[in-house]
Amino acid sequence: MSDTPVSDEGVLDPWVVEWMAANPDRAAPGGELVPELLELARGDYGPQLTQEIDHVDDEHVGDIPIRIYRNDGDPTGLVVYFHGGGHVMGSIGVMDGVAREIAHASGAVVVSVGYRLAPEDPYPAAVDDCVAVTRWALDESGPFGLPPTAVAVAGESAGGTMAAAVALRLRDAGGAAPVGQVLIYPAVAGSKILGSREEFSGLVISLESGEAFWAAYSGGRDLDDDPYAAPLFAPSLAGLPPALVVLGGCDMLRDEGRAYAERLRADGVDVEEVCYPGQPHGFVNFGFPAAALAFERTGRWLRHTFEQARRSG
Repeated sequence: MSDTPVSDEGVLDPWVVEWMAANPDRAAPGGELVPELLELARGDYGPQLTQEIDHVDDEHVGDIPIRIYRNDGDPTGLVVYFHGGGHVMGSIGVMDGVAREIAHASGAVVVSVGYRLAPEDPYPAAVDDCVAVTRWALDESGPFGLPPTAVAVAGESAGGTMAAAVALRLRDAGGAAPVGQVLIYPAVAGSKILGSREEFSGLVISLESGEAFWAAYSGGRDLDDDPYAAPLFAPSLAGLPPALVVLGGCDMLRDEGRAYAERLRADGVDVEEVCYPGQPHGFVNFGFPAAALAFERTGRWLRHTFEQARRSG
């Protein structure tokens, strides 16, 4: 399913071409993982605010920092959000704008997670943190005026990996689990190189930077057979919650996100897939015009998912 025809999805949007020409530093693939770069890319800052949220509070779940976004009125649900950054960069502050947009579009409480990053803390540290906060959200949804059946997970890029991994971990553990998962251009193929990784290398990210990110995250180990590190290769995806998969037509991660959506469908999971033609990796984070469409679609899907869970619960 797509908002627009996908016959030319791999042709870069002219608006994006102009933006990249005007912002070469932001459009360039990441360099070496030097301490100075990592410190800058993990800062406590974000883009200019686009959505005002009534209450924004910094708290902790154990040692894990979280930021809670709440608007006045009854929330539709609770979204545990995991930021992107290749498992090595990003922060609650850097991705503040994405969390605000999700909260605004969905009407939900959003809990943004400051999970541990590689190379200092390689896999499975990040997944452990994201699972811990999701379990907290499932247990503590009551104080937000919500039942546990109104908790979903969401993330983009490496955060999409986290969302998929959390859904898998909680399915396998049994007990309470999220009612939905929003996977925005998720990295789910581990070290495997699918076609779009080569086709769009150099647009925001490159094969080389992607390999450096994975090497740091994996700690140099072969994790392609670990379903929580490379969800695309999990033996079964049956029993996972409904998923919204958001893709960019010119994104290196397009093909693996699409393949994951196909595997979810094949294993009986309700999946809504949308591809935004001409959009490179990070278009949601950069606030491109297509991002507004993606956030509106995400909010609509979350509202529907929470309502369906409420009716069936």
